[in-house]
Formats: sequence, structure tokens, C-alpha cells
Amino acid sequence: MYRNSYHSYQWHNPIHDYWYNINWRNNWNHNYYNANNTNWYPYNLSDFGQRPFVVNIDQATKQNNTYRTAIWTGKHLQVTLMSINVGEDIGLEVHPTTDQFLRIEEGQGLVQMGESKDNLNFQEMACDGYAIMVPAGTWHNVTNMGNTPLKIYSIYAPPQHPYGTVHVTKADAMSAE
Repeated sequence: MYRNSYHSYQWHNPIHDYWYNINWRNNWNHNYYNANNTNWYPYNLSDFGQRPFVVNIDQATKQNNTYRTAIWTGKHLQVTLMSINVGEDIGLEVHPTTDQFLRIEEGQGLVQMGESKDNLNFQEMACDGYAIMVPAGTWHNVTNMGNTPLKIYSIYAPPQHPYGTVHVTKADAMSAE
């Protein structure tokens, strides 16, 4: 269109053409996304260790039906997926030297934190899309308050669980500690 046109969206925009036309339509590598590629949905939910790894974390989190599955354990951080059944919780815990990031992909829960397990003075409701940051040394718990499993992914820095951790149930996790 003409550069003097009133509406900027009518102008020819090379960046727009590149990202929306060339990059995604013409350069889509259809050979990469096939049945032999474990990064395509449904995911092989196992620990990919310190290898490079790309995943749709939303889909992988929603696919997970175990209490806890580590999908990537590196030297300095770890990514785990969690599925908390209705009415259950993660379990009151503290990580003395580990910061933790949790994100709710599906469901709703009550987040509780505090300086001691007897004083959880921070309480917030959280649901799909909410992020929870837990500083090292903070007691915390997340309780499923909804009517569907609470689907969460968690990032620990440094790693909290051994490489390849899979706890099918909360009882399995408690017996492993």
C-alpha cells in the first residue's frame, strides 16, 4: 500500500511478511514433526536429563497423570510435572537451599506459604495460568480446591529430586523421602 496511507496496517511491512508468511508457512519442517520424534504430542514423559529439550509444557503438563514426574534434570535446575487429585495437596514442605517456581496449567488451588509450618500466613487462590514463586527456606503447600485434577509444572533451582524421578502417587513420593 502507499506509505502516506492513513492506516499503518495497510503498509507493506517486511517484518510482518517474514514472520507470518515466510518463517511459519514456507519453512515449516514437516520431517521434524513425525511419529518418530518424541517431542511431538503425546509426549514420552521421561527425564531427558542434560540433553537439549523442547516441549510444549502446557500439553505435557495436562497429559501427565502421575503425582510427580521429572522431565528434565540439569546441573542447576529441574523441571517436574505434577497431577494433584481432587481434595489432595502437594504436602507441606520446605526446601532449605532450593528456590521453586510452580505454574498451574489446569485446575484451581489454595497456595499457602510461611516462615514456619505452624505459621502459613500467606494464602492465595490460584488457577489456570497462575505462577507461584517459593523462596528457598519457605514452608509451602498447594491444595487442589477444584473438581478436576490440578495440573502443575514445577521448576527447582537447584534440582530437588534424583534424575528420572517418577512418583505415581503421593504415597510413593512420601515413601521415597
